[in-house]
Amino acid sequence: MDFATLLGLISGLALVVAAIIMGGDLSLFMDLPSMMIVFGGTFGTIFVAFPFEEVSQALGAGFKAFASRKVQVREVVNIMVKIAEISRREGLIALEHVKTENMVLKKACQLIADNADPALIRSTLAIEITSMKRRHKVGEEVFKRLGSLAPSFGMIGTLIGLVQMLANLTDPKSIGPAMAVAIITTFYGSILGTVIFLPIATKLKARTLQEVLHLEIIFEGAKCILENNNPMLVHEKLSSFLAPQERRVR
Repeated sequence: MDFATLLGLISGLALVVAAIIMGGDLSLFMDLPSMMIVFGGTFGTIFVAFPFEEVSQALGAGFKAFASRKVQVREVVNIMVKIAEISRREGLIALEHVKTENMVLKKACQLIADNADPALIRSTLAIEITSMKRRHKVGEEVFKRLGSLAPSFGMIGTLIGLVQMLANLTDPKSIGPAMAVAIITTFYGSILGTVIFLPIATKLKARTLQEVLHLEIIFEGAKCILENNNPMLVHEKLSSFLAPQERRVR
């Protein structure tokens, strides 16, 4: 579980709700028609803009932003050093039997065991990065579009409310409540876009950059093992991916 993402979302929403309660009645901000316009319009339009499969994939990626733990760069470096130790102790062919759920790491181990050319490793890296970026871009774009659609539908709801308010100007007492309801839709759209959708899009982009870095470490480590099967040298080379304060002598 990525507690930082979850904590950020919960604290952001909690502070907004707390400010509302401190300033008045929370029920004033509950309006079913406004929710229907913002939520229904936003999610209805996103299925027009993107195929169902892409929206489903994006929502799954958004959920993983909360559910998956961030893998540290040091962990990936340490894994490649351990693989170097195995290859030196048992031979390159032993890496065929390395068990891992990471398919990219599994492919890297297979390339090492096959004594692949470093150029092949580099081309494989390029293909993996391009493919991964393409998959992740879909989720990022869906949440970016949701982040722009929600405030737009908030404005649409406000315009609807204003039209209904102006149609009943003969009753001055209804103007205030009608105006409040009209503005609530803008509030809903802004909250959805600012607190939820756009931060998730940014998180997905950050995760993409992080995974690209992990792929570069894996394949750079694989190439290093093939060139010089020395765990110490592998560690020294891959330590360049770490921040200076994270580096240590093995």
